[in-house]
Amino acid sequence: MFHALADPSRRSMVDRLCRGPASVSELAKPLDMSLPAVVQHLAVLESSGLVRSEKVGRVRTCQIEPQALRTAEEWINDRRLGWERRLDRLGQFLTEESDD
Repeated sequence: MFHALADPSRRSMVDRLCRGPASVSELAKPLDMSLPAVVQHLAVLESSGLVRSEKVGRVRTCQIEPQALRTAEEWINDRRLGWERRLDRLGQFLTEESDD
């Protein structure tokens, strides 16, 4: 998932899809790349579980998978909380050392 989000173009697509479903053509419009390149990026997002798509006729519509984003958010929050606890302990230690 984080590999998929590492690319700025894919993050741009995810940002757009957070506002609602979009066709591949709509996702490609603001990007400076060919349609096949956009499709390759979408394949990475789909294989990571962040995006799913459905083809109706000739139009492929993509949408975000909210649970996948929640999973990433939970992982990041767990790391953040761990670092905050460590920094709080360090601050407490430094305060105690300066009082001595």
